[in-house]
Amino acid sequence: MKNYLMLGCAVVCEVIGSSALKRAEQEAAWFLLTLIADLIAFVLLALLLRRGMALSVVYGIWGALGVALTAFVGTVVFGEPFTLMMGCGVALVIGGVIMVEGGSDSQAPAEDGSSATMNEVRA
Repeated sequence: MKNYLMLGCAVVCEVIGSSALKRAEQEAAWFLLTLIADLIAFVLLALLLRRGMALSVVYGIWGALGVALTAFVGTVVFGEPFTLMMGCGVALVIGGVIMVEGGSDSQAPAEDGSSATMNEVRA
């Protein structure tokens, strides 16, 4: 559970960084917030990978939730349009990540680098 909390924080930092980048169009000082927020996000992602989370899961969730939340922020904060087509795209991205995460539970790398099922790894 702690891993997913860290991942959620990484997503929020990435969305903050992207939103600050949009603000930086008008005022260059916002670039500093972009840099700090993205740095924190990448440090959290690196820690999650070090803790053993699968790259496909970490990056997939980070990317999908980042896309969805950034689209939401773009609409609410910046008045950007959110069309039905965009909504379908966000839903497909999130659905794809759910499928990747579900598939990653059935396969895990064995200590020798070969693929083994989770039952074999747990034994």
